[in-house]
Amino acid sequence: MTKAEIIAEIAEQTGIDKADVQTTVEAFFDVVKESMASGHNIYVRGFGSFVNKKRARKIARNISQNTAMVIDEHFVPSFKPSKVFIDKVKSSDKVKEFNDEMKLTEEVDG
Repeated sequence: MTKAEIIAEIAEQTGIDKADVQTTVEAFFDVVKESMASGHNIYVRGFGSFVNKKRARKIARNISQNTAMVIDEHFVPSFKPSKVFIDKVKSSDKVKEFNDEMKLTEEVDG
């Protein structure tokens, strides 16, 4: 689902104008990005957490040039769904149907 589809769905469910929904959704994403860039994590009860995960310093290798380089310790954004979120997806019949369809497509293509 794309951002445009999310905006359309919210507008349809709430009856709020698409332009207002778009402004709100984009403001939400901006707040999440700015907060995380400032080092803050975001916790949304019943949905999940947007957290900065620490990646350790490591040695990366460029196989084609046979060289190694150091990648310093850094942080990456991550989303951790809540238990309620995970349980809803696990129990969804639509997700199971979609996965079954994908397996059939892979068997035909493969």
